[in-house]
Amino acid sequence: MPWFPDFAAAAEMMRQETRASGRADPVGRYLAALTEGDTHPLEDVWPGEVVIFDPKAGEVRGHHELRAFVRLSRDLLAGRHTRTSTASSTVAGGRAVVELVAHLDDDVIWPVAVVAESPDERTVVFRSYFSRHPLDGRHHLRPPILPGAPIHPADVVGRFQAALAAGDPATAAGTFAPGGYLREPTGGTHQGADLEAYLARGIGLEPCAVTDDGVRCAVEYNCLRWGHDLRPQAGLAVHERDGNGRLAAVRVYDDIERPAQAGL
Repeated sequence: MPWFPDFAAAAEMMRQETRASGRADPVGRYLAALTEGDTHPLEDVWPGEVVIFDPKAGEVRGHHELRAFVRLSRDLLAGRHTRTSTASSTVAGGRAVVELVAHLDDDVIWPVAVVAESPDERTVVFRSYFSRHPLDGRHHLRPPILPGAPIHPADVVGRFQAALAAGDPATAAGTFAPGGYLREPTGGTHQGADLEAYLARGIGLEPCAVTDDGVRCAVEYNCLRWGHDLRPQAGLAVHERDGNGRLAAVRVYDDIERPAQAGL
C-alpha cells in the first residue's frame, strides 16, 4: 500500500504538533483534562509520566491514579458549577506558574495556583496550591512537597521575606507601593495599617523553588513559623513588582490557619 508511509508520516506530524501545543500551555492542558474528565490531553503530550501534587488528593502517580483523580476532579468542579479564569502566568527557567480565579456556585471565590514543569520531554509534574477552606470551611495541614533549598530572592522580594522572618511588620509593609496589597489564600486582602497588623506575627518561610520573570516572583515554600513554630506546611506566594522597586501585590496560596492575635 504505497499510501501507508504518507499516512504514518501525517499521523506522526499530528502527534508532534499536539505535543508542541501542550508543552506551550501545560496548565491549559491540565485544566482541560480536569474539566472534561479525560486524561488524554495529558497522556498524549507526556506519554512517559504525569505526576500531580494536589492539596486534597496528595501525590497522584501512574495511569490508574491519574484517571481516578481526573474523574473525581471533574465531578467536584461540575458539582460546584465552577467557572475558572486565568489571572496571571509567570514563566521562567522551564517552569510555569499560573494563577487562576475559580468561582464556585457563582458566589464563592477560590484562588488557585498551578505550577508545571517537565524534567524531560515525556514527563510533566503539576503542583497545585490552594486553600480547601472555600470548599469545606476548614483548614487542612499540607505536608511539604519540595525540600528546602538555599534560595535567596533578590531585590524587594528578598527584603520583604527578610522582614517577615525578623518579625518586623513595619518594614515588611513598607516594601509595598501605595495601594499595594496582600491577598490571603481565601481571598481577603490587606493594605496599609491593616497589612502591617496582619504581618505582626513572625512568619518563617523556607524557600524551595523560585520562578521569576522580572515582574512576578513565585516562591514555593514550606512555612515553618507563624507566631509560633508549626509543622512544616507547603505553600506558594506570588510577589508582583510595580516597576519602581516596590511590591504591587503579594498573593498567597496555602492552607495555614492564621494564629490568634489580640485585637484582631
